[in-house]
Amino acid sequence: MSHSQQPTPIFHYVYSGQQGSVELQLASFARVQLSASKGFFLSILFALLTFSVSAQSQTPVQIQAATPSPSCPDLTPYYPAETALNDWLAIEEELKPLMQRCLENTEYFALLGAAQLHNGNIGDALETLERSLLLEPRNGAAQIDYAQALFVQGQLFSALALNEQLLLREDLPEDLQPVLQERQDNWQAMTRQTGFQADVLVGYDSNLNGAPTPDQITLTLSGESINLPLGPDFRPVEGPYLNLRLSGRHRQLAPDHQHNVLVELRGRVSEDTASDLLQLDTRYAFIKPGREHSWQVNAGLGHLMFGGSPLYTATEVSGRYIPESERNCRPYLTAATQHQLYHNQSKLNAVESKLGGGYNCPVMNRLGNQQLNLELSLLSNLPIKSGRPGSSRYGWQVNLDWQLELPHGVLSSQINHTELDDKKGYSTLLVDGAERWISRSFVLLQYRQPWRENTTLLVNLYHQEQRSNIELFRSTDSTVELGLSIAF
Repeated sequence: MSHSQQPTPIFHYVYSGQQGSVELQLASFARVQLSASKGFFLSILFALLTFSVSAQSQTPVQIQAATPSPSCPDLTPYYPAETALNDWLAIEEELKPLMQRCLENTEYFALLGAAQLHNGNIGDALETLERSLLLEPRNGAAQIDYAQALFVQGQLFSALALNEQLLLREDLPEDLQPVLQERQDNWQAMTRQTGFQADVLVGYDSNLNGAPTPDQITLTLSGESINLPLGPDFRPVEGPYLNLRLSGRHRQLAPDHQHNVLVELRGRVSEDTASDLLQLDTRYAFIKPGREHSWQVNAGLGHLMFGGSPLYTATEVSGRYIPESERNCRPYLTAATQHQLYHNQSKLNAVESKLGGGYNCPVMNRLGNQQLNLELSLLSNLPIKSGRPGSSRYGWQVNLDWQLELPHGVLSSQINHTELDDKKGYSTLLVDGAERWISRSFVLLQYRQPWRENTTLLVNLYHQEQRSNIELFRSTDSTVELGLSIAF
């Protein structure tokens, strides 16, 4: 805030008690009571200590607001005119040598803090403005700039509370009312964020229909092994495809929690219409962040259509807990339960559960800023109905996410490996009724680079390999995609 005039006292506030009183002389608009910073609490503590001395002597004590030290020069020449192009760097450099002479001058620290704020020195600005408010809790100039510094630092709700107090002042100048109200409305709008995104990608897939890789399977009939060739309809189909994705996100922020909602519709079409995909996903997350620990609860519903017919619907509830940690890598615990419904094969319906934990680590080295996330989980998949081939399944999963910030974009990867074992033999016709095991691994590489306003260039590389003791469940799949992501 620019300073156009010196403050003048306008009223007194008297705190009365049973054994004494403290009279605080407050100042004009350039000062306002602070309730969202430590300066307020230090001021109250100072007043209470003085009140305690007053009570012991049974004599009321009057404390006047801090006045500038006589040695502090006139600061009026440093007050920038509202219409001038101000050189805040020069103002900051000229004010710093005056600090020892202006240690008791609230206007000095308010002006220095304003310069530091405009120059992008947010940490220094917060400290300087807090000192101004410690000297005079009702310094409105410092309050306005302090609210802005809190906002820039990411403390949105503290900034909102402070700005609201300014708007409630009865002596707020009329020309400042619309400015502060507009700022309040803009900040309040940030607590509700809605955005949409459309992705258009073209790609090539080596296994559009997810068929097994072997061209024949071995059957066990009357104790003898018989090789059965697979027809063309059961062999992998490769070819180009078009991948379209439309998603909408809504985030609602509160001082101590947030709500996130995601709705996503994805479709893949190719010349092999029997393998066309249409997938709908909805997700909700309640997030409770905190300095000591944080947690979140998620719920979701996913529906998949394959070849024009409904194939699979999953309903999931999950949660994550991040305990307090002073380490650079923060540990976390996660749990999830999913109900799996197969529309055409009810015997495959199951409830799958996952319990695990991991570490999330920021890394900085010569390559640049990186983010690593390593997670290890235990899995169980229990059939809802009896008679499912293989019955219950148990296993484990390890997942590694890595992200690297590059000069012109972001490179990320995901590596996943899953092991599952059936509790009972899968089928007497396959490997003489052996218990099936599946080992599945995949690698995903993605590069994102901003291209134009609200448009990002995407490059995706994906490879999956699944191994098993039963040939019917061995497969490989590789894809490459190139496209655009548009936010609106």
